[in-house]
Amino acid sequence: MSSEDTRTLRLRVPEMDCSSCATTVGSAMTDLPGVESVDTRPGSGIAVVTYDPGAVERETLVSAVERAGYAVKGASDDDATDVPRSEARASVWRSARAKKTAVGGVLLAVGLVAEFGLAPIPVATVGPVGPVGLVEFVLADLLFLGAVAAAGQEILRGGVVAARQRNLGIDFLMSAAIVGAITASLVGDETLYVEAATLAVLFSIAELLEGYAMDRARNSLRELVDLAPDEATVVRDGEEVTVPVDEVTVGDRVVVRPGEKIPTDGDVLEGESAVDESPVTGESVPVDKQPGDAVYAGTMNEGGYLELQVTAPPGEDTLSQVIRLVEDAEAKKTDREQFVERFSNYYTPLMVSLAVAVTVGPPLLLGAPWLEWFVTGITLLVLACPCAFVISTPVTVVAGITSAARHGVLVKGGTHLEAMGGVDAIALDKTGTLTKGELSVTDVVPVGDRTETDVLRCARGLEARSEHPIGEAIVAHAEAAAVEVTEPTSFESLTGEGVQATLDGTRHYAGKPGLFDDLGFELDHAHVVDPSGELAGEVREMCDRQGCLNLVEDTIPRLQDEGKTVVLVGTEDSLEGIVAVADELRPGAAETVARLRDLGIEPVMLTGDNERTARAIAEQVGITDYRAGLMPDEKVAAVEELLGEYDSVAMVGDGVNDAPALATATVGIAMGAAGSDAAIETADIALLGDDIGRLPYLATLSKKATGVIRQNVWSSLGLKLLLAVGAVTGYVGVALAVLLGDAGMTVGVTGNAMRLSRVEAEEFGEARE
Repeated sequence: MSSEDTRTLRLRVPEMDCSSCATTVGSAMTDLPGVESVDTRPGSGIAVVTYDPGAVERETLVSAVERAGYAVKGASDDDATDVPRSEARASVWRSARAKKTAVGGVLLAVGLVAEFGLAPIPVATVGPVGPVGLVEFVLADLLFLGAVAAAGQEILRGGVVAARQRNLGIDFLMSAAIVGAITASLVGDETLYVEAATLAVLFSIAELLEGYAMDRARNSLRELVDLAPDEATVVRDGEEVTVPVDEVTVGDRVVVRPGEKIPTDGDVLEGESAVDESPVTGESVPVDKQPGDAVYAGTMNEGGYLELQVTAPPGEDTLSQVIRLVEDAEAKKTDREQFVERFSNYYTPLMVSLAVAVTVGPPLLLGAPWLEWFVTGITLLVLACPCAFVISTPVTVVAGITSAARHGVLVKGGTHLEAMGGVDAIALDKTGTLTKGELSVTDVVPVGDRTETDVLRCARGLEARSEHPIGEAIVAHAEAAAVEVTEPTSFESLTGEGVQATLDGTRHYAGKPGLFDDLGFELDHAHVVDPSGELAGEVREMCDRQGCLNLVEDTIPRLQDEGKTVVLVGTEDSLEGIVAVADELRPGAAETVARLRDLGIEPVMLTGDNERTARAIAEQVGITDYRAGLMPDEKVAAVEELLGEYDSVAMVGDGVNDAPALATATVGIAMGAAGSDAAIETADIALLGDDIGRLPYLATLSKKATGVIRQNVWSSLGLKLLLAVGAVTGYVGVALAVLLGDAGMTVGVTGNAMRLSRVEAEEFGEARE
């Protein structure tokens, strides 16, 4: 089956909330003809199946899951453009299973009173039952069997499905234990109806508790899904009409009034307002929006009237991408999760074998009582399914990733969350990460007999076709100064060095001082004059003092020491001027660096700027290790060098220009990814906003998540083994095995995982729990 012949179907199955459920759902589809693969994700209640539409229909796949006992609440092609909607199920405590369990519990309680508080009351005699003769039932027996019939329906139905699938899941094991207890009561001298009823009721309660616990873990994801409104007000044919968001198309004009949620990504056409972007980007303060600014689906229009033009179709806006990637993150399993799955493949058969050996061994070899060891065998069957053990990691991953998404941090898999928790160093690109990436011209210094206007005219002509941020800043400054345009010809970008073009028939250059060194130009031949008398005071004093000789050699390092990027403008044999460009540091950059160091992560700055500029910025933010003058391939080499010094290294960049370095690092982190498909796709983790302060929060969350995963795995495994030893030695019965080993442990690991939702990001990157 070629990849061209296959499609991917995403099924939303809210009741699939444990490893055994996931196995049952997966097995229901795996054996169908045309099914290539099935990926079940109990943490988010999603099953993703790859299939050949020519061999099996969508409806057949859905029916197979529902025949296995799990309702399908939604089905969509994986490349569909529909907006994901919340598929929250009703409270488990109001479900049909809860009602049946309640009836079973009442019957069990009354049966216990009849069994131990009253004399036996014979009520029926049945027989013969197969090879068994007459069987007498007292009132308590019938009450216990009634409890099994009420509370055990779902268990026995699941057991039948599991038997057909040849799956040693929890439903099969519990069904075997219940049926075994009833059978032993029919053929033996003593009855185990009370054990069967206790097992049915308590296990059903355990399943309800597990469903409740998983619902709590999924709440964060539902909150994300529910951010997007269902309807939008669209202007069509000059009139406002309200339509479902699914019917909004790119180019539509959407009206958003004060207090309304923005229904889709778009660009503001009219109006001004403050928009609360915290649900998507994590920005703590509302962002002012005006015509030309981008807005995102799920954000809140605070106070003004906005009209925007839709830029993304339904299902492809930033919020929908975040939701989809968070749902898919469960598919990327952590190292511990893979270990757990491998271990569970041996654990369950081993425990089942032990249960059989314990049931028949002592009675046959030692003459021990059959009934006593049969109950012990049932207890071991209860402990044979590693549900809490297997779910301990994915529930933590889901809780951590959804919590991060609510704070504007998109983690694209449990592997990356776990890897971030072990990072020892973090490489920070300067422009756009430590700084705002909004360059502006700060100094224009003419050389020789040129004027400032001459320099800007030349610089504007050279940079007119450049797409580099420095070039754009120079062009914007020249436009603001009303400098006329000199149209360039034969434009060429010199990667990492500058640009060259022909202006008025002469080849000109604009770029780093190193570019002019390569051209053979000697800077000590150039000097600065001040025909206008308007040079900055410090430059003028230097000019007066040195007679303007060799001033270029002095001016360049002075500007670089101030953290500015220097661009020289001229020809091969004539320097015309100096343009200095600066980028403002992001608020809280220094605090973020200090916080990272407090967390045990060494910050390192990588930049293409020269040594002086890099040192000035590094000193301002408190970074002691920095690498300057790096070309894109040299940033990769720098990251590789850091990987030689540290066990694990994260790289933070813009997600596009720094893609090779991001891919080389242990964890690649993209800044300001909201609205950028490329940035979201490139990195392992994306900061949706431009807030560098999210880095300490991310580090704190990842470290805590790694700790919670470790705690959940070993505590659940340890408790299972402890209970198994207690069962064999006679200290642990069926009730305790169900309540602690299944229900209690599931609730425990889920509650422990939900601690991650309490990790909050504060101003300047402080993170607390």
